[in-house]
Amino acid sequence: MGMVVKHFDVFLVQLNPTIGREIQKTRPCVVISPDEMNNSVGTLIVAPMTSRGGDYPSRVICQFEDRVGQIILDQIRCVDKTRLIKKLGRISQDEQEFVLKVLAEMFAE
Repeated sequence: MGMVVKHFDVFLVQLNPTIGREIQKTRPCVVISPDEMNNSVGTLIVAPMTSRGGDYPSRVICQFEDRVGQIILDQIRCVDKTRLIKKLGRISQDEQEFVLKVLAEMFAE
């Protein structure tokens, strides 16, 4: 796939098939894997986005395409690049920093 993928880009991603409580459907996802990985392997680490959801410490409020929603960091997953449908844009610098902060808190000892 010749698509250039960068850290914090937002892509429409086909997440099905899923099992159990995994987030489903084709939906926007934020690329959270680093560019070194994005440029060298055929997979990406992504966090799905939703326009609804609860108030959880693992969710980052964001505004994207004139909609307020959440980046669901408790549903991060690795996907093959062939699941990408199209690039939708990029999250803001403030949202990028908050995603990194929440991820650091989630994985801290």
